[in-house]
Amino acid sequence: MSDLYIGLMSGTSLDGIDGVLADFSGPRLQVTHHASAAFAPALRAELLALNTPGDNELHRAALAGNALSRAYAEVVHTLLQRSGHPASAIRAIGAHGQTVRHRPQEFDGTGYTLQLGNPALLAELTGITVVADLRSRDVAAGGQGAPLVPAFHQGVFGRPDETVLVLNIGGISNLSVLGADGSVLGFDCGPGNALMDHWCQQHTGQPFDKDGAWAATGQVLPGLLAALLQEPYLHKAPPKSTGRDLFNPAWLAAHLQPFAQATAADVQATLTEFTASASAICANSYLNNSKTLAVCGGGALNGQLMQRLQAACPPLRVVTTDALGLPALQVEAAAFAWLARQTLNGAPGNLPSVTGAVGPRVLGAVYPA
Repeated sequence: MSDLYIGLMSGTSLDGIDGVLADFSGPRLQVTHHASAAFAPALRAELLALNTPGDNELHRAALAGNALSRAYAEVVHTLLQRSGHPASAIRAIGAHGQTVRHRPQEFDGTGYTLQLGNPALLAELTGITVVADLRSRDVAAGGQGAPLVPAFHQGVFGRPDETVLVLNIGGISNLSVLGADGSVLGFDCGPGNALMDHWCQQHTGQPFDKDGAWAATGQVLPGLLAALLQEPYLHKAPPKSTGRDLFNPAWLAAHLQPFAQATAADVQATLTEFTASASAICANSYLNNSKTLAVCGGGALNGQLMQRLQAACPPLRVVTTDALGLPALQVEAAAFAWLARQTLNGAPGNLPSVTGAVGPRVLGAVYPA
């Protein structure tokens, strides 16, 4: 039986889709091919709009899910074309979908997490089995439904001689603490790129601050930074997870009111420092015998952010996961390939020590080819 899987990821940063073709047949995972695609501007705008309540949401969400699945299918076809494999050689696609609401344990005690997508359409368009809806079972079992990647991080990056810290910086940042004894912790630290990207788009028209170059021209505003760091979520004990439901433009606007005279570049510098500081507070709390903070996700490409992280974590060597053998933009997609494999093999995909679920669970819904 084939042990080839495709993993697809479109994260809260809304910068597009990353896809990998992963081979699990050897002693270690091998990512053989990688493909990425930016979102069409109209789709990105609609996915962003659907993060907040609006008119005709059900209809719009269904059509956005269809459009997202068509974009996913294009990435799958690119991977098949580059690899030379037929669709029949791929055992399954792990498709995360696009998170537009994440409210575990709220409202009725269970809460919910909602990812847009149409896995049935993706299965039709590709001829490959699709594993999707990978968070809701963990939420039903009393968990946060996130983060799900720490179990994968342990398998790929864990070491018997030291604690390894892995920081994923997408729209939200999350930390995995991979103990030398095999223990794993993980939780969302706070904002990643979401606030920086929003501010950059609003003031420069660019979807993100490339390499943090704009932030580097500004000065950090100590009063604003201190106010941002007072956010109660940052001081909650794990297990915990968050998203754009909290760290969104309205949240930022409320904090900016006393700083109306600040320059846009100074705000960008402060938001970059905020992401670095919130992440560093987490990393510095779990140092143990760790020497390395390995960063993945789009934030790993932001040189100014990486520099500020290093300044905030002086005991650690801050590197990208490329230094550990898996490129920063491939890690999350590879994790969802791994999760799809866990599902088809009837193996748990969550870690109760991370999510707070009452026990390990097989995750996801399967849409056969």
